[in-house]
Order: sequence, then C-alpha cells, then structure tokens
Amino acid sequence: MNIKIKFPDGSVKEHPKFISPLEIAESISHGLAKQTVVAEINGRLVDLDFKIEGDAEIKLYKFESKEGQEVYWHSTAHLLAQAVKGLFPKVKVAIGPAIENGFYYDFDKEVPFTDKDLEKIEQKMKELSKENAIYNRQELTKAEAIKLFAEMKEDYKVELLE
Repeated sequence: MNIKIKFPDGSVKEHPKFISPLEIAESISHGLAKQTVVAEINGRLVDLDFKIEGDAEIKLYKFESKEGQEVYWHSTAHLLAQAVKGLFPKVKVAIGPAIENGFYYDFDKEVPFTDKDLEKIEQKMKELSKENAIYNRQELTKAEAIKLFAEMKEDYKVELLE
C-alpha cells in the first residue's frame, strides 16, 4: 500500500508505507541523502530512520538550516559526553545544549581537564564518529528518565528532571 508524501514545493509523490525520510531523500538524490541531518514530518522533527505510516508532509533539513544545525550540534554534544565518559568514567555530566553557534557541555570533574585531556577527548570523539554507530532517539516519561539517570548515577540529570 502506498502513501502520499507532500513536499514543500507542493508536489506529491507516492511511496511505500513505512518509508523513512532517509529513503525518501535517497530517492531524490544520493547527495541529498548524505547531506540531510533531520526531517520534519507533519510539523514534528524526527530522526531520519523514522517510519512514515500514512500520508504526510515532509521537509528535509541539511546542516545549513537552523533545524539541521541544532540537531547536529545536539548530537555532537552527546558524542562529546560519550567520549568523556569513556575516558573519565567518574565524571558527572550536567547539560549539553545546542546554542546559537555550536554547543557546550558542563561536566563535574574533581580535577579540571588539561589540554592533554582535551586532545584525548577530541581523538576519542573522532574514533567514535568513525564507528558509524546507530543512535536512536528514545522518548521516556519523566519518571522513566529519572529512574534511568539514577541507575547511571548521573545526579545532575536527575536534579534537572526533578
């Protein structure tokens, strides 16, 4: 069974049910698929592997867009946190939002990071990014998120949620 996908220019194309935004981008061009960072389905931002179940309006965002930059920098903040936790397991993470021109992350570490630590973190981020691991957005209730972060002993995350 096919579904109708409406594009920002008003055109409508039929695609198989449960197609992903990435597959739609690939059907347009390989270059577009490689450059697409996030999609909007019926006004809601979704991951590129999101399965579209019915007729929908789609927008595909590249890094150059505000939406693309925000998602890219948010994801990069997660990559930074993963690298830091891999190298310094006792470090506590706080917040790491995307901001107007990039992102930042607050960490709690007994001894401040050194320039050598920062080099190690950058190298670890490069290694992790080359793994091409699949990251999926997971939506949790507040109670589920508090339980998860409490089990991870991430006190700042729990405090922010509470």
